Amino acid sequence: MADVVSKDTTTVDSTKTGLPKLSASTIWMINFGYLGVQTAFTLQSSQMSRIFQTIGADPNSLGWFFILPPLAGLIVQPIVGYYSDRTWAPKLGGRRLPYLALGALVAVIVMCLLPNSGSLGFGYASLAALLFGAITVAFLDLSSNVAMQPFKMMVGDMVNDDQKSYAYGIQSFMSNVGAVLAAILPFLFAYFGLKNVAAKGVVPDTVKVAFYVGAALLIVTSLLTIFRVHEYDPETYAKYHGITKEDNSQGGNWWTLLKTAPKVFWTVTLVQFFCWIAFQYLWTYSAGAIASNVWNTTNAASAGYQAAGNWYGVLAAVQSIAAVVWSYVLAKLPNSVHKLGYAGSLGLGALGFISVFFIHNQYALIGSFILVGIAWAAMNTYPLTMVTNALSGAHMGTYLGLFNGSICLPQIVASLASFALFPMLGNSQATMFLLAGVIMAIGAFSVFSIKETYKA
Repeated sequence: MADVVSKDTTTVDSTKTGLPKLSASTIWMINFGYLGVQTAFTLQSSQMSRIFQTIGADPNSLGWFFILPPLAGLIVQPIVGYYSDRTWAPKLGGRRLPYLALGALVAVIVMCLLPNSGSLGFGYASLAALLFGAITVAFLDLSSNVAMQPFKMMVGDMVNDDQKSYAYGIQSFMSNVGAVLAAILPFLFAYFGLKNVAAKGVVPDTVKVAFYVGAALLIVTSLLTIFRVHEYDPETYAKYHGITKEDNSQGGNWWTLLKTAPKVFWTVTLVQFFCWIAFQYLWTYSAGAIASNVWNTTNAASAGYQAAGNWYGVLAAVQSIAAVVWSYVLAKLPNSVHKLGYAGSLGLGALGFISVFFIHNQYALIGSFILVGIAWAAMNTYPLTMVTNALSGAHMGTYLGLFNGSICLPQIVASLASFALFPMLGNSQATMFLLAGVIMAIGAFSVFSIKETYKA
């Protein structure tokens, strides 16, 4: 019997053990919906600081709002992994795809609400406006996490070790294409005449429409993956991974899995800790740092600040384009040089972070964000490749959900630490980039603690 993996010519023979080689079209389709999910995530991360400062948040309080997304991910992704390991709903798509459908639906609704946080008559800097924004951000990140995790899991479920680096490279590529679109949309809408300034406390139309377009893109790309990919049934999955069908329906205690996790799980987590602290500060302070260094303003209601917000969107697009190109390069590297490629990419990213502190020309910042994009590509390619290669198929989703803690926890730590670090560094959003660069450099050195393995 042949089990169709996707609605192209790819078939797999369920009488053989070991994951089969998949066609390139199948791997692309497994990852295609990630474009829409990442568009939503990037709109949130690149515009959240701008939205909250526009509706009246104090820059020194931004850390509170940036705690919500990783906190949601820390809780939600292991739950999605745990229950999707036990799910088999062929009429709804399989194991992981039902969660993609649910997450995408909720994310679309919330994307239409978030940019309107200042348009509901709550008043500038009012508790109601800030609370509404915080709640919508929490729901957007919760739903984005539900929609995002299935893609990471499907690669772990369906792609063999030889193709895994390529598959996560394609996932990184789709992620960064979505990020480019999300980041540049407000700039393009301003160029074509949409209003980029609004009444005090109101988010500009350029940002609102960008969120609406992102919501539409999330629907279309998610539906393509849902309708084009068929996951392995439990029997075939067990056969290919060399486990029993019961291995994913029994056990799965989080604490037990963490205690028995392969060493590479923890060494990669150490690297992730430093990297994600650095990027948390980038998302939190970019708009303010650029406004201060280039436009010489800290007034969030000013035209200069809004111009800086749009320019950060362009720089985020530059970062993502660099990551797209570098992801392709990394996908071609052999397994033997994974650590060198990982450490070198993070080192270049550290230089990019540090340079932002010194640069006062908007165009010179393009070079900084190219280097940051190189680090971002490595962060989206190597960690999951290294960890999934070391895991058996048992509890794959739960393990990857728990591994998401290596992304979420450092962001929470970074946000909490910012309440002390930001005033300590002179209340300077630009200086936070200098700190982020040093932290990223430590992450680059810690890569050499990793010893790759291909068995659980």
